[in-house]
Amino acid sequence: METDNKYIAVAYKLYAIESGKKELEEEAPADTPFQFITGLGMVLESFEAAIANLAAGEKFDFVIPAKDAHGERDEDHVVSLSKEIFYINGKFDEEHVKMGAILPLMTAEGERISGKVTAISADKVTVDLNHPYAGCDLNFVGKVLENRPATNEELAEAARLMSGEGCGCGCDHCGGGCDAGCGSGCDEHDHHGCGGCCH
Repeated sequence: METDNKYIAVAYKLYAIESGKKELEEEAPADTPFQFITGLGMVLESFEAAIANLAAGEKFDFVIPAKDAHGERDEDHVVSLSKEIFYINGKFDEEHVKMGAILPLMTAEGERISGKVTAISADKVTVDLNHPYAGCDLNFVGKVLENRPATNEELAEAARLMSGEGCGCGCDHCGGGCDAGCGSGCDEHDHHGCGGCCH
């Protein structure tokens, strides 16, 4: 039975544009493409909308404004936390909690989030909870490798991954963004975001 959900594989380069400066942030080459299924919320809606109706072999080059991607930076999302939160057996976990590290955290409501360490003082750790691409327009340049109806098996696998049994990003290799928390964006791909990019 054919579904409305499409299985799509793309090779792409992602450029983040901030204050007029454009930098290559992610790449999904043709031999290890980014794969996702439409209609499941696996990727940014704006990314899915731009790709969903392209046929295999078609090239694309589009920009998603920051407001339709990961929003603008919010300085209220930069927080100082007590160093005691990061103690293990009475000692500060300096092996994992260091400048630039992406830390998995949990809100008071039990939501899993990720943050980047931006400062460490005698008693505080400053963590930036903004998405790595917050404030950036995202330029995707690439080619659709496959676009076909998803099979029931692929839908079942996607549901399993999204239930928390896997990374949930729909890609086989998740890179930095999954280190930043599933569904947040892949730095090398969830991006996306599991990144990457696309979440």
